Amino acid sequence: MTDARQTAFHALSKMERDNAYSNLLLPEIAAAEDISRRDMLLAYRIVKTVLERKITIDYNLSLYLTQPLKKLKPQVLTILRMGASQLLFMDKIPPSAAINESVKLSKKNGCAFASGLINAVLRKVSAKGLTLPEDDSSVRFLSIKYSFPEYICEKFVSYFGKETAEKIMASSLDEGNIYIRKNTLRNEEFSFECEKTEFPENCYIIKNSGDISKLPEFINGLFHVQDLSSQLCCRVLSPEKGETVIDVCSAPGGKTMTMAQMMENDGKIISCDIHEHKLKLIKDTAERLGINIVETCLRNGTDKTAVLPEADKILCDVPCSGFGVTGKKPEIKYKNQDEIESLPALQLEILLNSAQYLKKGGRLVYSTCTLLPEENVEVCRKFLEERADFRPVHIDDEIKGSRDGETLNVLPCDYDCDGFFIAAFERTE
Repeated sequence: MTDARQTAFHALSKMERDNAYSNLLLPEIAAAEDISRRDMLLAYRIVKTVLERKITIDYNLSLYLTQPLKKLKPQVLTILRMGASQLLFMDKIPPSAAINESVKLSKKNGCAFASGLINAVLRKVSAKGLTLPEDDSSVRFLSIKYSFPEYICEKFVSYFGKETAEKIMASSLDEGNIYIRKNTLRNEEFSFECEKTEFPENCYIIKNSGDISKLPEFINGLFHVQDLSSQLCCRVLSPEKGETVIDVCSAPGGKTMTMAQMMENDGKIISCDIHEHKLKLIKDTAERLGINIVETCLRNGTDKTAVLPEADKILCDVPCSGFGVTGKKPEIKYKNQDEIESLPALQLEILLNSAQYLKKGGRLVYSTCTLLPEENVEVCRKFLEERADFRPVHIDDEIKGSRDGETLNVLPCDYDCDGFFIAAFERTE
């Protein structure tokens, strides 16, 4: 039987090599290996901790190494990170177990030559405990404490202020809630443990569920999984019964499903995406929930030749850097900076292209799951410069968040949810 640490090692090695996402990769690896549920949970914990705290862990390891981390063999560095994650952030694992199992792991995976180094470094990490730089006022300190790249720390501090920036980064290290949206087309009660949120309506926190997809209520279409902040985005768009709505970048389809329920399954929603398999997922979810007003469309958001109907409402949730969802996908924090800098031009192109399908008096919502101003308020500013026939719409003050003009950043520390940016526009002529 494969144990937890070997499974975690395989996952982290593959992620390093293939840039795969942990939330997709680890279940695949677990399903392919003979592993107990207890070991699977430990493997998840180790992988998540290494990814969440990588910069912090690497700083602590570097204190006891005579060579730069990048000079180590990738397998050795992965084992050191795994061992340090257990020593520094997982109190229920005895230090001796974390160290000894790391040494065993090196021998199982062709790194026996480094077993002495691994043993010595991890013993020093264990003895010293978590160490941070002395200068707690610097961006470097924030980067190492919260394991965010320095350039992201600088952006957050510059835009939100140091206090809020720290709250945002700290919240990404907490165990986040799993939110679901009750299917109002099937008004039945849940038998599993959950907690209704005060706001928005029909939103619940699911607790101790295990595999959600195995719940009878999920199978019978009584709810779908959707973060609270994403549900707020639908509330801002406010689609109504009988309207025509275009969901420009719709996968995986949570917002489409919530909007269909808000419309009482009466009207039309055109859900667009560039991947056929994701459109199939949307169709399957709609069928499970008993929704029949959704039409899928294989389309790139930048395609100016697509024939789409004039819409009452348009949701433009564009590809982004994802710095609002680092609690769920911590590896996003370590994205290449050049890749991120190319996004605003694409986002503006999709937004401008989407606007052509909106009827006069209609509403368009632009949203992202990032908190970087260049992808958010700056894109909106450029959009309004090019489209004088659109005006910003005030977002309901009942929704908490950081406001910049008429735009809204829903912060992870506001609702214990994903970070999300929302802006609404009305076409005036």
